[in-house]
Amino acid sequence: MRILHTADWHLGKKLDFFSRLEEQREVMDEICQIADREEVDLVVVSGDLYDTFNPPIEATELLYKTLKRLTNNGKRPVIAIAGNHDSPDRVDSPDPLARECGIFFFGQPNLVTKQLTVEGAFDVIRSDEGFVELKIPKYYYPIRILSTAFANEMRLKQFLGFEDKAAQLQEVLKERWRNLATQYCDSFGVNLLTTHLYMLKRGGEVLEEPEGEKPIRLGYADLVYSDSIPAQIQYTALGHLHRFHEIGQGDAPVIYPGSPLAYSFSEAGQKKQVVLVDLEPNKPAQYSTVTLEKGRQLHRKRFHSIDEAVVWLHENPHALVELTLESDEFLSAIDLKRIHEAHDGIIHIIPIVNRKQEPGCTVQSVNLDQDMKDLFKDFFRSKYGQDPNDELMALFDEVAANTLEKED
Repeated sequence: MRILHTADWHLGKKLDFFSRLEEQREVMDEICQIADREEVDLVVVSGDLYDTFNPPIEATELLYKTLKRLTNNGKRPVIAIAGNHDSPDRVDSPDPLARECGIFFFGQPNLVTKQLTVEGAFDVIRSDEGFVELKIPKYYYPIRILSTAFANEMRLKQFLGFEDKAAQLQEVLKERWRNLATQYCDSFGVNLLTTHLYMLKRGGEVLEEPEGEKPIRLGYADLVYSDSIPAQIQYTALGHLHRFHEIGQGDAPVIYPGSPLAYSFSEAGQKKQVVLVDLEPNKPAQYSTVTLEKGRQLHRKRFHSIDEAVVWLHENPHALVELTLESDEFLSAIDLKRIHEAHDGIIHIIPIVNRKQEPGCTVQSVNLDQDMKDLFKDFFRSKYGQDPNDELMALFDEVAANTLEKED
């Protein structure tokens, strides 16, 4: 049985002010093409479907269209769980209709999927809280899926009746998974766990959460170790970290597939991919990765001259850029205009001025007797190393005028 594992789509996410929606459409199409080309039997999306609890309409439409395509017209089951960026209620709300199309949403950790038959495609033959067992006609054996959507202390109390503040998340989930695996997961089927959380290998590398990501790890209270996974589980499909990591050991891989796009400049240069997993009863899981090609590459670049920067920008028109400009002089408005006209994907410009203070010179004190406008200019100059342009000063004048009117 072949499974495609992906996670952390973050549909609707922007890079600062820059929309990534068109790139997301392209990479979602690429994932659908991979699923069809590789003839996968099941797709697992391990959380962070959206970037916010209230995503834009375009992101919602993209999610539903993508998941529907992944079902291959209802013939291929798709499992999608909520991450820490998702609203559990929003994820669960379309589930009754989605199930008829082959899509299974798990927003709440205790969700029970009703038994059903999708004619000619698959059957739900058993279910429990956070558990579903599917039978796909082409295989003599079923697949059992333990699913735990993102669960912090608050959600555990709300959905699982968890009240023991002294117990750690690790202990609660370990017991829950063990009970489900003992009851349902024998060696006559294939057994999979999917969850969205911060998991490490005990004694292994400490993995950093993505820059700009809502942190799950609060100290070590919400940390779960991979030795909590029941022995019956052949593959664990994780979500949350945006870079590919395998933290499992032996014959039962425990994998973060990473996000399909680079969503912060700390991810610049990372290879993005999905994971293909082959499972058979009572055999070690085999997996491979497929590189994703769509999306604009992120670059952190540093230059010592405007000319050098402009040449590189013209040579890399498809990039999204964090540009650091190091020089002995402040950037002028003409310099900034020239840089912006050279490229449409500049997200940040970071000016660094290397002016050395002359011997005997003292730091200039702030003249507090100036009017508000000159004080603002001094502040802007000290913070950004250049004078505010005419457009910004016009905006300042407008704000100042409105403030004075209100005071009058």
